Amino acid sequence: MSDAEQATLWAELTSPINLVLVAFIVYLIYKIIQSKFESDIEVPPPPPALPKIRKDFTVAELKEYDGTRPDGRVLLAVNTVIFDVTKGKRFYGPGGPYSAFAGRDATRGLATGQVASSDKDWDDVSNLSPDEVASAKEWEEQFREKYDIVGRLLKPGEQPTNYDDETEDKKSQ
Repeated sequence: MSDAEQATLWAELTSPINLVLVAFIVYLIYKIIQSKFESDIEVPPPPPALPKIRKDFTVAELKEYDGTRPDGRVLLAVNTVIFDVTKGKRFYGPGGPYSAFAGRDATRGLATGQVASSDKDWDDVSNLSPDEVASAKEWEEQFREKYDIVGRLLKPGEQPTNYDDETEDKKSQ
C-alpha cells in the first residue's frame, strides 16, 4: 500500500462521522452484553400489599405513620382528609423530598409551597389566602385521584367516625 493510500485510509477511519459510528456500535455491544448479565440477576418480588386502613386519626396518631414503622406505611393529611401515600414512599417516605409531610397535616406546606413540617397539635389553616386555599384544594384533588383515602384528621375533641357502622348502614339501604 502506498503512502497516499495509507493517508487516505487513515483520514477515512478518523473522520468525525466514522468515529461517532464506531462509538455508537461499541455502546450498543456494551448494552447487549450488560442486558445478558442483568437477566441472570434475580429480582426480589415486590412486598405484599398492605391492608387498607379506614380510620380517623388525631394529629398525634398520624405522626406514627411517617414511613419509619416496620410496615413502612406513610400517611399524610390535606384539608383534613388523610391519604395513604405509601406507594409514593420515595417522595414522602424517609429521605424523600417531601418527607416533612409524612405523618402530618401537609395542607399549609402544599398551599404555600414550603416543604416544612408543622408540630402544631392542630393547624387551623383559616388564615391562608384565597390563592393558597385554591392551591390546597388542587393538591387534595390530585391526592384523591392517586391515593386511597384513610379517613379524617380530627380536630381536638372531635369524635372519630365508626366506618364499620357506616358500611353496615350502606349495606342495609
